Amino acid sequence: MSSSPHTPKSIALITPSYGPDLELCRDLRDSVLRFTSTSVEHFIIVPRADRSAFSDLSGHRTFVREVDEFLPKSMMKMPKVNVWLNIRWPIPPIRGWIAQQIVKLAAAASMTTDVVLLIDSDVILIRPVDAESFSPLGQVQLFEAIGAIDGTLPRHRLWHAAARRLLGLPRLEADLLPDYVCWPCAWEPSVVRQMLGRVESSTGLPWQTALARELHFSEMILYGVFVREILGVSMPLTLTSSMRCVNHFDETALTRESMKALLRSVGRTDFAVMVSAKSETPLDLRRELFREFCPPA
Repeated sequence: MSSSPHTPKSIALITPSYGPDLELCRDLRDSVLRFTSTSVEHFIIVPRADRSAFSDLSGHRTFVREVDEFLPKSMMKMPKVNVWLNIRWPIPPIRGWIAQQIVKLAAAASMTTDVVLLIDSDVILIRPVDAESFSPLGQVQLFEAIGAIDGTLPRHRLWHAAARRLLGLPRLEADLLPDYVCWPCAWEPSVVRQMLGRVESSTGLPWQTALARELHFSEMILYGVFVREILGVSMPLTLTSSMRCVNHFDETALTRESMKALLRSVGRTDFAVMVSAKSETPLDLRRELFREFCPPA
């Protein structure tokens, strides 16, 4: 997406996590070490209270960082609840969902690699991944599901409205809108920095404060709208409609047979599988079937 003429060569991975997902994150970490080159670094970002529990995941290319490192000092965690307070703009308080997105954006913007992959704890890599995985034509692809957001997805429509407002774009009235939410999600750090600069110039506020004011917001919709409607005006884009990840979103546990069926659905270009942590699929079953599907070399 950037105007740089070279094919992206470097990639880093970012995973937000927390205590209840420690063992899922451990499995993801192991798959990252197995399926990425020795130059690839993986950053796991956790609340301060969970730092010690995650400390044994650290290694020569796995780094455990604290959420507070990526939030401005004006944003303070409220005790005993998943809410932050921005002393520069105290109302509304910042919900945990919004704070996590601010953390992901700040972490992505801080990277010096060509590509950053946002990958959650409940995902596992099953095939090799590198920067070129997301830039087969020499340019980082933007995931876009054309016309996927209709009236049955009101929150997604609110996310679009927030993105356009933050970027200074006119309101868009359309029955169908594109979806840019995907798992995992590949971004260009240089584009993230441009996007956050645009938010600041459009709102007249530090980008963290501008985003923290929103009650409904999606960092992936913001990135997609910025790339499609601002960068895309002056340069060609490379788009994809494939996440290349098989996903189980439902909050119902997989059985042995249903998880086997999920793994049988993996396509030849898929590089990851996501089984939602909220499904409470038994950890032992996950590990057993992933080992069977992708045995050690």
